[in-house]
Amino acid sequence: MTSHITRRTAAQLLAGAAFSPLLVAPARAARVLDLRAGGGFQPVSVAVTNFSGDEAARIVTSVVVNNFKRSVFLRPIEPGGFPESAGSEAAPNLDVFRTVNAQYVVTGRSQRGPDGRLKTEFRLFDVSTGEQAAGQQYVTDSANMRRVAHLVSDAVFTRITGEKGFFDTRVVFVDESGPKEHRRKRLAIMDQDGANIRYLTRGEELVVTPRFSPTSQDVTYMSFGSADPKVLLLNIESGQREVVGNFPGMTFSPRFSPDGQKIVMSLSQGAATNLYAMDLRSRTTTRLTDTNAIDTSPSYSPSGGEIVFESDRGGSQQIYVMGGNGGGARRISFGQGHYSTPVWSPKGDYIAFTKQSSGSFGIGVMKPDGSGERILTEGFHNEGPTWAPNGLFLMFFRDPGGGSGAKIFMVDIFGRAEFPVPTPSYASDPSWGPLQE
Repeated sequence: MTSHITRRTAAQLLAGAAFSPLLVAPARAARVLDLRAGGGFQPVSVAVTNFSGDEAARIVTSVVVNNFKRSVFLRPIEPGGFPESAGSEAAPNLDVFRTVNAQYVVTGRSQRGPDGRLKTEFRLFDVSTGEQAAGQQYVTDSANMRRVAHLVSDAVFTRITGEKGFFDTRVVFVDESGPKEHRRKRLAIMDQDGANIRYLTRGEELVVTPRFSPTSQDVTYMSFGSADPKVLLLNIESGQREVVGNFPGMTFSPRFSPDGQKIVMSLSQGAATNLYAMDLRSRTTTRLTDTNAIDTSPSYSPSGGEIVFESDRGGSQQIYVMGGNGGGARRISFGQGHYSTPVWSPKGDYIAFTKQSSGSFGIGVMKPDGSGERILTEGFHNEGPTWAPNGLFLMFFRDPGGGSGAKIFMVDIFGRAEFPVPTPSYASDPSWGPLQE
């Protein structure tokens, strides 16, 4: 039986291990991130040595380096960038790393034991002080080696930046295959770096707009078959699914409340579309807006006290904010163009959105009061931003038009770097899940 690693068990140290003590008292983080718009920024250079051990060590090293390459805030120096004489994982020669301007050094070991279980250890050294800054050990089934690499990456990222990691996360999305006129759309899930693809539906029915719960491994999505569209709730670990409700005319899949106990959604009735909240335990539905306009794409604030949504009540698609229980709404978007798909950051400091202007689609962020708007990336058709759980990155999908299809991309909230997220075929509607348990 495969052992499932959790963040709690992964954090446990091996008593008496030769690498002990690995866990050190937390020192002050480097705080390389200035999260003010336009604030200063300088990525921290981290030398990643080849982990010693067997084939698992090569994979762990590769995944850690790749994670740091996509982290924006860390700049990895790969093993080929420094001499072999750099020293062992327990006592690296930090003078050698100073010659390549490394600020931190990661060393480690990953190897299967006689029982087949994988033991992985890492150390993080601060070159400026010469001291060990962090260390940890993980023991798990060997099938979890990529996940262990993500846990190592998160521990290093957090120790250096002072911000939560995001590598040990998964993304649910719509996998699209086949010709453009007859696309087969399946619900799928992958690690944040595009690895470990798993299909959650067979493609017999059209699926759209999956949404990850912020508190569990549950996903809600829309399914269109021969009957009315259905809203389903799927547990991605057990595979158990249930119909939340049949709602003819729904325009967007529901989003979860911060505590995962409610969903907020839009329902069409005639020419109008209004917002409703449903308690997932009692299935009680509460109407939140009552207009003749199209109110849609709702998203809760992290506290649950407010909801951001898009509406054409002012004549064009714009972004509004109202209380979590409904009531009066205030408009917060005032730039040129149309605004849609607003999503509140899990940190509460920004709202991401899609903006259409002059034939271009941009992914941007603004503060909850509408100030500080900035476009992070633009293209022919960008849409559907979704937040990393640490609030520092967004994923979205881009369709270049023509005979091709959509692909998923990642960008940081400063717009400094953009990366494609590899998928087997075309992909859309990403939804970033929480850190795994």
